[in-house]
Amino acid sequence: MKAIQLHEYGFDQLRYEDVPTPQAGPGQVLVRIHAASVNQIDAGKASGAVRQLFPLTFPWIPGGDFAGTVETVGAGVDGALGFAPGTAVYGTCAAGGNEPTYGGAYAEYLAVPAIAIAVKPGNLSFVEAAAAPIAALTAWQGLRASHLQAGQTVLIHGGAGAVGAFAVQLAHHLGARVIATAAAPDLDFVRALGAAQVIDFNTTRFEAAVDQVDVVFDLVGGDTQQRSFAVVKAGGYLVATNQPPSPEEAAKHGIHALMFGVQPSGEDLAHLAQLFAAGTLRVDVARTYPLAQVGQAWADSARHLPPRPGSPAAPPVAAPKVHGKIVLEVG
Repeated sequence: MKAIQLHEYGFDQLRYEDVPTPQAGPGQVLVRIHAASVNQIDAGKASGAVRQLFPLTFPWIPGGDFAGTVETVGAGVDGALGFAPGTAVYGTCAAGGNEPTYGGAYAEYLAVPAIAIAVKPGNLSFVEAAAAPIAALTAWQGLRASHLQAGQTVLIHGGAGAVGAFAVQLAHHLGARVIATAAAPDLDFVRALGAAQVIDFNTTRFEAAVDQVDVVFDLVGGDTQQRSFAVVKAGGYLVATNQPPSPEEAAKHGIHALMFGVQPSGEDLAHLAQLFAAGTLRVDVARTYPLAQVGQAWADSARHLPPRPGSPAAPPVAAPKVHGKIVLEVG
């Protein structure tokens, strides 16, 4: 099969080449990949910038989430899951970033645990479905970790990002009042997702506009996280995805604070598929590239990332900023 492989750290080491086709082992499903999405963490790992946290074993095939069709089913896979050959599925292989089995979606075939995939939502194309798993799972599992309830108020930092957009939709679906931070060009987009209030982080300090929220879902970190402790009511939750919250600050303010990491879950993906099918959730795709053009896709993804609160504005790019994920079309 054809795949993208990295032979040593550095983007110039990405190779589109022939590699052995994997086989479905016990508890696994072999998926013929039709599309795989671009996640910045893969580029970070490939660059070597985070090798202390996520060392790679070479050669390494990047790619954390995907959509495709079942090719073969390994021994021990429960037939009730519905993964007969030809079934359209979507899923993720993104957990355990320093495990040998991490990644693999930038390829024509992938052997993946059956518990990490679900039947693809029928109303989503393969490209759309590939853009959803990691971001939607992170939002769903993160909000669940916060114990968010209907009638409560949640502040979501980074509401226009891939995870943030799903978090806004899911929190609204749960019956919470959603407040989100975003850049000025994204305010209407985030409102359309279900946010009752959207704060331009470049012009307004969020702590001047909100107070006593039940939950902060922090997708930003840094100074934004530090300032968030003061706006959570006593007994509330601060859930972060990219920087561990300070236990001392949490104790000082009388709140629960935790670092959250997404886990593959076919059960959660099946639930999310129902929400996609019902029109409760939408997924946005910025653009697509052939698998062989992964280097260009990674470069364009980095250029289109929104600036973090408190950072200089991103430099102009040739194409207008578009919401959603960049997706690689495999075949």
